[in-house]
Amino acid sequence: MTPPAIPRRARFQARRTENIVESVIREMTRLSAQHNAVNLAQGFPDFPAPDIIKQAAADAIARDVNQYAITWGAKSLRDAIAAKYRRHYNLDLDPERELTVCCGATEGMIASLLAVCNPGDEVIIFEPHYENYGPDTLLCGAERKFVPLRPPEWRFDPEELRRAFSHRTKAIILNSPGNPTGQVFDRAQLEFIGGLCQEFDALAITDEIYEHIVYDGAQHVPIMTIPGMRDRTIMVNSMSKTYAVTGWRVGWVAASPDLTESIRKVHDFLTVGAAAPLQAAGAIALALPDEYYDHLAHDYQGRRDMMIAMLERAGFRCFRPRGAYYTMAEISAFGFPNDVEFARHLIEHVGIAAVPGSSFFFHPEEGAALIRFCFCKKYETLELANERLLRI
Repeated sequence: MTPPAIPRRARFQARRTENIVESVIREMTRLSAQHNAVNLAQGFPDFPAPDIIKQAAADAIARDVNQYAITWGAKSLRDAIAAKYRRHYNLDLDPERELTVCCGATEGMIASLLAVCNPGDEVIIFEPHYENYGPDTLLCGAERKFVPLRPPEWRFDPEELRRAFSHRTKAIILNSPGNPTGQVFDRAQLEFIGGLCQEFDALAITDEIYEHIVYDGAQHVPIMTIPGMRDRTIMVNSMSKTYAVTGWRVGWVAASPDLTESIRKVHDFLTVGAAAPLQAAGAIALALPDEYYDHLAHDYQGRRDMMIAMLERAGFRCFRPRGAYYTMAEISAFGFPNDVEFARHLIEHVGIAAVPGSSFFFHPEEGAALIRFCFCKKYETLELANERLLRI
């Protein structure tokens, strides 16, 4: 006998969750598995992480580095993070007072927003945007203001951005190199954003997880290095993308001591801390030589070029990313009414999973002619996808 359905009891649902839905990206991954599709939706590599850091994690477990690390991060990892920023950006961070190790950039972002935002504060978000930023702001009670990045280069209009700032602006979220568009903000754009942050007494909260995955001469510039932004920036990063360990969930937040004090409080009561043996391995990873990062960018550029070539042969119009490992593609040529129906057709009849573009917009109709593919996959995986594209 089938048990009676349990009615939904609205009084037990927090209002802050009412407008939050399941991640579309993760939904596409589930559907991909159900239909045995090639998963070009979720941005995780299907090739191995570097042997040296996998061995470092195994060695740490064998040495019984299996209990809590210091809540805000093992000293060895915080020291390695500080050394890496000094080496790559000539940026001095105090590992004792300005760094918080957390469970991935995902926790770093929500912990940062919870630490600085009050209900009614405004947070500016560029769109298309990574889908977590909207729910993050809702969960901390902030109000969102969206500013478009316009194709083909996904740049913002300076005057439009200025109009978004007000005396209620607490922060602007920056993701560069960006997901889903692959845009990379240049120094002039960052200086303009930094000027607005200073003029309106706002913070820049940055998601820089694709910092080393840049192409065609693009360079990543942390806005924290822009004059006037050193103590007005909360910088979020992680091991996930750079070292192909998205399942490790080891990230960090860099900020001035007063901001870090608040972030550490939130982090402590969200997760206590990231996995201790993986933090030990992270210290090894962040000390890898510059050649590792040069090879990383060169290798991903080859995958990007292959992805764009095969999509264009199949009839897509692609927007060429300058960073990260995604490409946005325009789907009007295929005659589907919207991106969601086309994405389901790709999974069920073509055997390829991608992400509907509407999931990256506050108003879904603005992304209804777009779809996102990721290319952080083995060349064999991309070849299989290329063969399946003939079924469209």
